[in-house]
Amino acid sequence: MAPEVKVYGWAVSPFVARPLLCLEEANVDYELVPMSREAGDHRHPDFLARNPFGQVPVLEDGNLTLFESRAIARHVLRKHKPELLGSGSPESTAMVDVWLEVEAHQHHPAAAAIFVQCIVSPLLGGAPDQAVVDENVSKLRKVLEVYEARLSASRYLAGGDISLADLSHFPIMRYFMQTEYASMVEELPHVNAWWEGLKARPTARKVAEFMPPDLGLGKKAEQL
Repeated sequence: MAPEVKVYGWAVSPFVARPLLCLEEANVDYELVPMSREAGDHRHPDFLARNPFGQVPVLEDGNLTLFESRAIARHVLRKHKPELLGSGSPESTAMVDVWLEVEAHQHHPAAAAIFVQCIVSPLLGGAPDQAVVDENVSKLRKVLEVYEARLSASRYLAGGDISLADLSHFPIMRYFMQTEYASMVEELPHVNAWWEGLKARPTARKVAEFMPPDLGLGKKAEQL
């Protein structure tokens, strides 16, 4: 019997990896429906009927269709593993929400910009824009200093237990830590311990198998 839950997208995308990690954490049986960015699958009418913005991932859960990776992640955990949303009290849920917002608006943009410039651009035959790198290194360093202070007082970002606030960082951190700026994390003892714990989770290791550090671009770059 085919799984009721389907995820459409390419697993190398950190946005697709986020709901996959949550599905693994919740032990939900799902099907990853393969798509090709190069072939423009995300622009085909049948996919645009699922997400009019033409972006991955899309999740189908029975009759429910969702897009936006953090919304999908919340839905999966709300339905199958609400403790990862801080469901013990309104206060704990609020803390998860706070640090999810920090991840979305403070951490991810800077870490992603560094990864794109340092790894993706060279693989595609371009050169890093060092001004962009420097700007985002400065931004991310300040964010990580806040994380270090928080994690020195709390085992995880939202409190004493792991939550989506932590897990949501894994996909882009997986890639950022392949750049020459990984030392920014390694030099902060509490942030580094937090990261080492995240990547050691069996679910994270499983999802990471679909996330080669070069996003599968290495062979393409060799052909340029």
